[in-house]
Amino acid sequence: MKNENKIDELTQKILRGLEESYEKLVAFKKYKNSPLIVEKNGAIVEIKPDEIQPKTRYSTSHES
Repeated sequence: MKNENKIDELTQKILRGLEESYEKLVAFKKYKNSPLIVEKNGAIVEIKPDEIQPKTRYSTSHES
């Protein structure tokens, strides 16, 4: 049980790091007025800086 708690704690820290990285990326893209290029359903998509969501939430498949 103790290992599971450590893994869950580590997972939460990793997810928070991803969220913070995303927020910094969005701020940078808006500052530079540069589009965000992503893959969506197998296609390359360009998102204008003013249309990028300012935050995102990552989760694991076992969260409810």
